[in-house]
Amino acid sequence: MERFEYGVDETAYLRARDPLLGNVIDSVGMLSRAVHPDPFSALVNSIVAQQISMKAADTVWERLTALLGGAVTPEAVGAAEVQALQACGMSMRKASYIKGAGEAALSGAVDFGALHALPDQEVVRRLTALRGVGVWTAEMLLIFSLRRPDVLSWGDFGIRRGIMRLHGLDTLSRAEFEVFRALYSPYGSVASLYLWEIAYRD
Repeated sequence: MERFEYGVDETAYLRARDPLLGNVIDSVGMLSRAVHPDPFSALVNSIVAQQISMKAADTVWERLTALLGGAVTPEAVGAAEVQALQACGMSMRKASYIKGAGEAALSGAVDFGALHALPDQEVVRRLTALRGVGVWTAEMLLIFSLRRPDVLSWGDFGIRRGIMRLHGLDTLSRAEFEVFRALYSPYGSVASLYLWEIAYRD
């Protein structure tokens, strides 16, 4: 299993920029988060996981992978009936989103193999043109598939909650969030990992 890699340069930078975050980094240590290096498979995995528990998502993903012969590829999705995708335990809407993503990949409407070479915002623009793919889903793919270093997602409740808990804020406006985005840049993705830890720890 591949991991999101970072090191002392990133943590030292964040520690200097935000001493409160630095205290958390010192307390928690290095974090290990898995990445899904194939962008198409990662996107399908994200669609599967929308609005359901992690356990349920894992079950659906296992069934889907088995249905498609062990690998979630555009070709395998394109050859599958949408009803068969749904029968893996997802809604017809999700199944149609996955089918649409496969068709977009096969037609060349979205070249998933070329995403690695594109700027973050262009990746988001191309992915959100697909039905069922919002900005948050695209930004999570930037981190956990393409391993982009500077993603801090306004659309992620956990990240916003982490900032608020860390800095004792009752509210967080978009303008205030942008201050933190600039503060943590160019290592916003590493900051995101720690903000999730802060958001969901006891």
